[in-house]
Formats: sequence, structure tokens, C-alpha cells
Amino acid sequence: MTDAEFDRAVDAAIGALPEDFRARLENVAFMVEPWPDAETLRELECETRYDLLGLYRGWPITERGTDYAGTLPDTIHLYQRPILAYCKETGEDVVACIVDTVVHEVGHYYGLSDDEMDAIEAAALGEEP
Repeated sequence: MTDAEFDRAVDAAIGALPEDFRARLENVAFMVEPWPDAETLRELECETRYDLLGLYRGWPITERGTDYAGTLPDTIHLYQRPILAYCKETGEDVVACIVDTVVHEVGHYYGLSDDEMDAIEAAALGEEP
């Protein structure tokens, strides 16, 4: 998968989120990066640079108060090379893995549980939860 195809798959995954879910995303930037940086890997105690597919950095909306005003955007990072390596190793479809990663990281933005994230992922893929 080329870089451009990967970027289009990320855009499609974001676009496939339920409308009410997508419409409430505010002050969050999606970033596609080849690899997580060394500082992030150390901070999260990852054994290798392949261990992290995505990362949400910011304040979940459930924790925001008046002190949130004027902060820099939250970020959702998708790490292209680890995602591609994971899919090659496991046989998982790359697009499905991107959707799963986007949903998971957006779920952290909303402060959602893993079960809630699973239901949203199924909806984004057009499947039953």
C-alpha cells in the first residue's frame, strides 16, 4: 500500500464514523506518521517500534473543564509502518486495521470503554456489533 493509499484509507475511516460521532470532534488533529518517535516509545514502555499502531494525546472530553480553553489541539497519531507490519504478520485487512485504530483512538477522545469502541468500529465497517 502506497503512502497516498494509506492516507486515503485513513480519511475514509474518519468519514465512516457515525455522523453524530464525527460532528462532535473538536480541536483534534489526525496525523499519519511512519513510526512513533523514540520518546513516545520510552514513555509508553514499548519494547519495539512495532508495538504502537496509534495514539491519542490530549484531554478526553469527559475530563475537560474551563481550564481547557485555549489549549493546543488534541492529536490522534496513526503509525503507518507498524500498522502495515501488523497486518502483514496477522493477515488482517489493512483498511479494517486502520478503521479499528481510528475508532480506538477517537474512543479515547470521547472517554469511551472498549465495549463502546467495539460497537462503533462494527458500525464503521458496516457490521453488526
